[in-house]
Formats: sequence, structure tokens, C-alpha cells
Amino acid sequence: MITKPTIDRIMEATDIVEVIGEFVQLKKRGANYVGLSPFANERTPSFTVSPAKGIFKDFSSGKGGSAVTFLMELEKFTYPEALKWLAKKYGIEVEETVESTENREEDNRRESLMIVTGYAAKFFHDSLLETEEGKNIGLSYFKERGFTNETIKKFELGYSPDQWEAFTSQALKEGYQQQFLEESGLSVKRDNGSLYDRYRGRVMFPIHSFTGRVIAFGGRTLKNDKSVPKYVNSPESEIYHKSNVLYGLYFAKKAIREEDNCFLVEGYADVLSVHQAGIENVVASSGTSLTVEQIRLIGRFTKNITILYDGDAAGIKASLRGLDMILEEGLNVKVVLFPDGHDPDSYVRNFGTSGFKKHIEDNKKDFILYKTDILLKEAGNDPIKKAEVIREIVESVAKIPDSIKASVFIKECSYLLQIDERALLSELNKMRMAKAKKDSQQQISKPAVPVDESLLEEPPVLKSNKDDSNQEREIIRLLLLYGNRVIDWDGIANTYIGPFMIAELSDVDFETAICKQFVEIYRAEVENGVLPDEQYFIHYPEKDIVDLTVTQIATKYTLSENWYEMHNILVNDEQVNMKATILGAIFHLKKQKVGKILENLRKELQTTTGEADQEILLNQYMQMKKVEKTISDYLGSVIIK
Repeated sequence: MITKPTIDRIMEATDIVEVIGEFVQLKKRGANYVGLSPFANERTPSFTVSPAKGIFKDFSSGKGGSAVTFLMELEKFTYPEALKWLAKKYGIEVEETVESTENREEDNRRESLMIVTGYAAKFFHDSLLETEEGKNIGLSYFKERGFTNETIKKFELGYSPDQWEAFTSQALKEGYQQQFLEESGLSVKRDNGSLYDRYRGRVMFPIHSFTGRVIAFGGRTLKNDKSVPKYVNSPESEIYHKSNVLYGLYFAKKAIREEDNCFLVEGYADVLSVHQAGIENVVASSGTSLTVEQIRLIGRFTKNITILYDGDAAGIKASLRGLDMILEEGLNVKVVLFPDGHDPDSYVRNFGTSGFKKHIEDNKKDFILYKTDILLKEAGNDPIKKAEVIREIVESVAKIPDSIKASVFIKECSYLLQIDERALLSELNKMRMAKAKKDSQQQISKPAVPVDESLLEEPPVLKSNKDDSNQEREIIRLLLLYGNRVIDWDGIANTYIGPFMIAELSDVDFETAICKQFVEIYRAEVENGVLPDEQYFIHYPEKDIVDLTVTQIATKYTLSENWYEMHNILVNDEQVNMKATILGAIFHLKKQKVGKILENLRKELQTTTGEADQEILLNQYMQMKKVEKTISDYLGSVIIK
């Protein structure tokens, strides 16, 4: 358990814009910041961060909360893990009520895997720098490649001893469980059940998560034996899904935001050399084909990708079709080809930072135009092949969601392909119509789920429940925003709005479970002499309470300060007449509850046959009608004064 004073220090130090800004590209809009949701695929920003309230709200997925909640949702951290991440970021020493033990058994399976890979990274790094074998083989290799000590330490490069069980036996000796060594892919099980090292005799490239923790490895052999695979990578696990990870992104994300561009290369060494040269906005897909998830990761920080290829023309052509999905995600793609015999790693080592930058500036081309040029050269004078090229190019342009950008490319391609622009536009429209028709047919052809038609008829009470929920949530909103303000109304003074509302609603039974729980928590705190504010509920340990809190206080739109001056439209401010706002909410909710009671009494009167019972019900009904009239009169007169 992390002590409360430590948690308070962490919360005080945390800047939610700074924290979320490490994961999402945020732009200031009024008093808030907005960006694209990291939880949903969207092109119009609906993700809002309020620095004043210390919350985020994602209107696409419905998620919301504090910086701690954000880390828990995005990185699947536990509550203590998120706090420790923030503590590390802000240099706060974490105090715990129970001392950590050497026992490696963790309740959390995911955290267990993280601990094992973290230990492995340290083991391999120490083996590289502190053992004779590591220095003579691994460190010599990295030095030959031109990597500095700073780069080796920053990326936690390592070496796995060329022995069957060097790592595994040491890990088991220190208390790490066999189950997690195997699940993480660090160790492999023999037929007899014992384990051996997966990466023996290889230099190690740790793969970091978005938050900087080691989640996997790439191991490169230094042997010339062709029967031995050059690279061995970690298998998929609970903490590592290669389609969702880009090598070097943890170290590159700040530079990608600042440069508004991401360099995409192929291998580990390319990332290390380019980063070491001071060009830090560089990542790699680690030898796998680029995936939509990886593209969306980049899209959080920039809409511009520059792909740096080596001189292998065959490899370039093979990857052209796959890169269409970058266009489909609405990103701008440029391509740079290096001379034969060079890749980004060798080029930057031979020509330095300035030469590397100059080559990119002089040779970068838009992906569509680059693809057109490549395919036209291959087609030569063959009219059939040229027709295929035209169709393939238009297919790529059709994937661009921005119609203006697409029309610009059509114009450029018309010139390069020497074909009438209208013919290309016609082909483009055909493809888009065919796609729309196909998508429509897929929607229609989805297997229907049998539905009980009676469920489609909305019972009368359903609307009432919905209205109750809205009114109950309005009470929660007012408690959060104004509960700690002092009342200064005629006839009521020297008390806080929160306790006043709780007292006034003591005879109301909240029907929405989460609202009922919230009010009970609020009432209990008030009875203990504490007046809880919005920050109390934003950082509440139960997720449902946090979700309710953020939903009630977050707004998707912010009114411009110049609204009145520009449009001469006055917007009502609920704070101008707080008495009307608070009492209005209380009595509207009470009126709804009374209306429900009256409806139930009417139904009972219709079904009750006994004269005495009818008289009792009728008296109750008339009494509730008087209560309803009193509330209506109150709403119609007192509140508007």
C-alpha cells in the first residue's frame, strides 16, 4: 500500500496535460486541450483534457478520469503501478506501508511478466558491460557499429551469454517463476520440462512499451552459420503484441510531436544510428509488415510519416501495396530511397547528420507520386501494363479520405501518366461507388440476430426511469460543482450547498444505482465532518464513481470568450441565480418522484375492488396531489424570484 502522504504529493505534482501529452498530441482550445482519442479510431478530435479540473474525457469511448485513470485505461496499469509511474516521472520517493519482500510472486499476472522482462533486460545489460564474454563479443559488436556508451545505456542494449541456461538458472535462483519465464518467451521448455535460454549467444535489443518498460526482446546472432536465424524475437504474450508496438517509439514520441513528422525505418540498428545522430523522431516496425495499429500509434503524434528505405528495389515494390493503408488512415506519406548498398544506418554513419538530412530533403517524394514513378518505369511501353499501373494508382488515391487531397493527387498523376484528368476522376468515382456498394451489402448481409419483438415496445415506465436518471445525475453534477459553496440566500444562510442538498433530499430514494451510491458516499463524508469536492471523487478508488464524476463535470464544447461580442447572443449562466439552480434541481426531482407515486396509486385504484381500500388509496392520492401542487407552485413562483 502506498501511503496517503505519498499519493497526495504525487497528485499535487502531476500536470495532467503534461502526462497525457506524452501519449496524445494535444492542442489548446479555450481553457481546455483537445486531441484524437487513443481509445477509438477517430478523425475529428473528441478527446478533451481540462487542466483546471485535472480530468480528461473521451467522448468517443466514454472513458474519463484523472491522470491516474488515463494510465490505467491506456497502459492497463493497476492503481499502484500508475502512481509509481507518476512518482518516477516527477522524482517523488514512494513510501509504502508494508516493506517490499524478495518474494517474486505477484497477484497481477501482467505485472509478473513485466517484472520478469525488466529483470532480463538488466541481466543482459550487465552481461554486456560487466562480463568478459559480453565485452569481447557483444560490446565489441556494438562499438564496431559505432554505437556510443550513451546510446547503449539509453536503449538498454545487452548480451545473452552463449550457454544453454545462463539466464534461466540465474532467474530461477533469484526467485522468478518458471511459468513467467516461459510465458514471456525468455526461456523455452524442453520435453523433460526443464528450461533453457532462448537468446543464448545473441546481442539483445530490448523493446520498450509506450511508458518505457521493457516488454519484449529482439536477439541478433553474431555467428555466420546460415542454419541459425539472424534474428529471434519474443513471441506474443499478455504484455507484447508486435502489431501494436513500434521499436524506439518511447524514445521518439517527444521529437515526433515537436518535428510534426515521424521517420519510419526497418531495423533496430537504423533506429539507433539515426537517433544517435540527433534525429530522434525515428521508429521501426521491427521487421514486421506495418500494421494499422502501428499507423494509428504514429497518428497520435503527427499526421506526417516519412518512410526511409534502403536500396533494395524489389523490397520496395513488395511493400507498396501494404502502405496504402497509411493513406486510408488519413496520414501524409513521403518516401526516401537511399543509394544502393546503403540503409539509414550506414548512410548516417558515412555522411553524418547534415548529410543525412540533406539527402532526405533532396529526395523525399509523396508516396503516390513515388509509386507512380516506380510502376511506370516497370511497365515501360507496354500499354496493357500501363493500364494496370493507372488502375493501381487510382486505387491508392481512392483510399485517401480527404477529397481535396485526392483531387490534387489526381491532377499530378494525370501529368505523370499522360492521361486526361477527367478519365482518372471517372475511374476514381467508379471505385468509390463500388466500395460504398460493397460496404452497404456487407451491412445488409450480416446475419440477423433473432429478436423478441415485445422487447422493441418501450414500456411506459422506461421513459420515466430515463427521466429519473437524468434528474438524479443533475443532482450529482450540482453537488460536484457547487457543493462546497456557501449559501447566501434570503431565509437560508451560513451553510454549504452540498449538506443543504443532502438534507433536502433525505426523503428521496435514488433509483439509479451509481447515483444512489454517490449520494450515500457524499452523505457519509458530510456526517463525518468532511465536505468532499470534485477532486475527492475524481481520485476515488472505484472506477464507476470516477466515470460518473467525470461525465457530469466534463463538457465537449467550450464557449468562446468572444461569443457575446461576435454574435450578441447572451447565454444563460446557472451561477447567476444559484438559488433557482439548486432548488430547481431538487424540486424537479421530487416532482418526478411524486408523479411516479401518483401513477402507481392510479393503477391500484383501477384494480382495487374493496370500498375501504379504495377510500384509503383515494386519500393517499389526494394527499400526493397536494404535495405535487405545492412543488409546482414552488417551481413556478419562489425559484424565479
